[in-house]
Amino acid sequence: MTEAEIKIPYAIANFAELRERGYYYIDKTDYIRKLERYKAPVFLRPRRFGKSLLVSTLAHYYDRTKADRFEALFGGTAIGAQPTADHNKYIVLRYDFSKMSMSRDKDELKKNFHLLNCGPVRIAVAHNRDLFGDFTFRSDGNASQMLAELLDYVSSHQLPPLYILIDEYDNFTNQLLVEYNDSMYEEVTRGESFLRTFFKVIKAGIGEGTIRTCFCTGVLPVTMDDLTSGFNIAEIITLESEFISMLGFTHQETADYLRFVIDTYNPAANYDELWTLILNNYDGYHFLSKSEPLFNSTILTYFLKKYAINKSIPDELVDENLRTDVSWIRRLTISLENAKEMLDTLLIDGEMIYSQSDFRSKFNKQRFFSPEFYPISLFYLGMTTLKDHFTMALPNLTTRSIYVGYYNELNKISDKAQWFVPAYRTFVEERRFEPLFYNYVERYLGQFPAQAFDKINENFVRCSFFELLSRYLSNCYTFALEQNLPSGRADLVLTGIPGTDFHNDCRIVEFKYYKASEQDKVECLTAPREEDVRQVNRYAADINAQFPNYRMTTYVAYLAANKAAKIFPANP
Repeated sequence: MTEAEIKIPYAIANFAELRERGYYYIDKTDYIRKLERYKAPVFLRPRRFGKSLLVSTLAHYYDRTKADRFEALFGGTAIGAQPTADHNKYIVLRYDFSKMSMSRDKDELKKNFHLLNCGPVRIAVAHNRDLFGDFTFRSDGNASQMLAELLDYVSSHQLPPLYILIDEYDNFTNQLLVEYNDSMYEEVTRGESFLRTFFKVIKAGIGEGTIRTCFCTGVLPVTMDDLTSGFNIAEIITLESEFISMLGFTHQETADYLRFVIDTYNPAANYDELWTLILNNYDGYHFLSKSEPLFNSTILTYFLKKYAINKSIPDELVDENLRTDVSWIRRLTISLENAKEMLDTLLIDGEMIYSQSDFRSKFNKQRFFSPEFYPISLFYLGMTTLKDHFTMALPNLTTRSIYVGYYNELNKISDKAQWFVPAYRTFVEERRFEPLFYNYVERYLGQFPAQAFDKINENFVRCSFFELLSRYLSNCYTFALEQNLPSGRADLVLTGIPGTDFHNDCRIVEFKYYKASEQDKVECLTAPREEDVRQVNRYAADINAQFPNYRMTTYVAYLAANKAAKIFPANP
């Protein structure tokens, strides 16, 4: 089967293309009905969560010029079965701020803004020429004035209102922040700047009724809050419980998607095996502490398309385009000291404490860069997720790898391949796991100064050992940290990838970490403690009960800071 025949819509953000070409579609159209209660909704999600497809869906639903295609596009969907009275009723005006060309010069940035955003207004008039007759713009070249002229004409001629969509509303202002161009950011979001003027025109249009709705997507609430009176009618609906699952896939949606892929492209595949792999590697984001977990739709679709094409697990489980840019972490923390403290909190403590009042409070630039606000800032960037009402944690294994890599960089921990490759080459040939652990202790932990072990704990060992393993064995195994099992949480699980020589090979490691002062507790061991053996083998029994073909190998690894280390096989 060719790639063109695969109906998994990776990188497709055009709703019409998706529907007319028969791609698999997870129906989110019922949210349209809920959105109609708002005049200026703003919905935020981390990068590549499907925001552009949502914008495209709304554009096709409300555009009066697409009324003749309504059944073709929305037939079989929730909103198609019971459409609202507003469908295909408006003049749709669609902006995409992610296409903005950046500049360090304010006048050049203003010019780029107008160049980009005059086009959508012209297109709206052209598509609705039956309404606009011989209308022409007097101030062609200024996006705000053109929009104002358009609204005046709509009002004076009693035309259908506009439905405005702004995708990635904060894309270029976020770039100013990440590039340390604070002064220009402040000029753009304050006073009588071109951006504030643009949003003031929209605000006036909503108030006058010439704009039915202005729906914005983005990543951060920072720019919207900093615009203040320029667009103080905005309603950020991101944390409203009824919209939590509007973007991203729920567990049920993901399970159905996986069954479709297996049934269509590889009926011989083991559903439970693939589902476990997806859970362990992609996990779920929690955008409210009591809400169900969500999968990043683009990450999941990337995996499923690769699997459908090759009928095997892709060598790289995460699309490289989705790896979060550490430049945000660098920019957010400002100082090296702040960065190290934040990474220590996430990789050693394993969680960050946050305040519920901060979670829903104003979120301007000043607060965004405040250390006490880091958990909230990282949450919006998709770098942390809610663990409970009080703490945040890393959302998935990909994020853990990124944080460990940045931690190594800040602490000048070398990742020279020649220090690690010989041990991994030997493992691939001989399958002896113990040398990998000792290689980690000697070559990785051995680089840390003694005082670092005053902080290092079992959680850090799990994260950093996993990151090292994943560098060299990601084409052999998938990994899970603290995997939930009936009898508890397994520290580290390696599962051989189907279609490779490692399939059905499953390794479980249980870590026991001690302070340097307790090194004698490790040095005196000649075998693993019985209670530790029972613990790790209960985990193995849980996994084997689900996957009887797996060859289970268990280990208990003991560490006393940088003073002593031992690992023992623990199979009964």
